[in-house]
Amino acid sequence: MTMDARQIAEACQSLMWADDAMARELGMELTHGGPGEADIAMTITDAMTNPHGTAHGGYIFTLADTAFAYACNSYDNKVVASHCSITYIAPARVGVRLTASAREHVRFGRSGIYDVSVRDEAGELIAEFRGHSRNVKGRHLGEEPENDG
Repeated sequence: MTMDARQIAEACQSLMWADDAMARELGMELTHGGPGEADIAMTITDAMTNPHGTAHGGYIFTLADTAFAYACNSYDNKVVASHCSITYIAPARVGVRLTASAREHVRFGRSGIYDVSVRDEAGELIAEFRGHSRNVKGRHLGEEPENDG
């Protein structure tokens, strides 16, 4: 049976989720997936705050990075980050549910660039993240073809 791009993306993202103890431990939820895209949500807890009483930037980065990972691993290639950056725009407080929405900007050769917007429930922009990806050896769903990079 041949799978279309959406089925491949969903299968890859489901396999990743099954092995993603970190995301589950932090209370993340994969709310949308597809080819080159993923939305991951997480509620900020007391343990995720900094001394200012707002969400620690590391947790916001982790949420954005997780959405990025699910987006760039949606083509049945194993993919890792080669570079990531984030700009924090507004603080998030305890109890706020954040959603990181990752979308593919471009893929070329074994590389890609993805943009991730992190927003709160009201749609307020909390952070913007850009991730650069690099395909590595291996597939999520099966054997690697002979000539695949």
